[in-house]
Amino acid sequence: KKLLLERYDAAAFIFTETDMQIVTDKDMEKVEKIVKRVESEKIVKGNTAYPGKVKGKVILVMDATKIKNFAEGSILVAGMTRPEYLPLMKKAAAFVTDGGGILCHAAIVARELKKPCVIGTEVATNVFKNGDLVEVDADNGIVKILEN
Repeated sequence: KKLLLERYDAAAFIFTETDMQIVTDKDMEKVEKIVKRVESEKIVKGNTAYPGKVKGKVILVMDATKIKNFAEGSILVAGMTRPEYLPLMKKAAAFVTDGGGILCHAAIVARELKKPCVIGTEVATNVFKNGDLVEVDADNGIVKILEN
């Protein structure tokens, strides 16, 4: 019963050419970090869409039409961006997205506005919270929490 309860919370099956392993409990945290591309709870890696290095406070944006007070110089963190995000992007110091490739909306706008941008992090909206002070090092595709 104990084993089943551990697996109920979180479990993974890891297959190699010759073996299979079931990972549960504390070992799952290690697996999740690898799968989610999170180096630590404070560092997220992605791909550079436009280089640069800036610091600022995070504003999570899930729906650009509902954000009324986007402070100039904030770091826009979103799952992905679309044209309705443009007014916020003009105010932002940098953009960080969960998804996207080199031709995604965030990447194109970052190049047009010449603003640092890290795309394809897969987890930024889960790791960062509103108000976190972060450093966006888009030269290396890294976003790091400096202060919560």
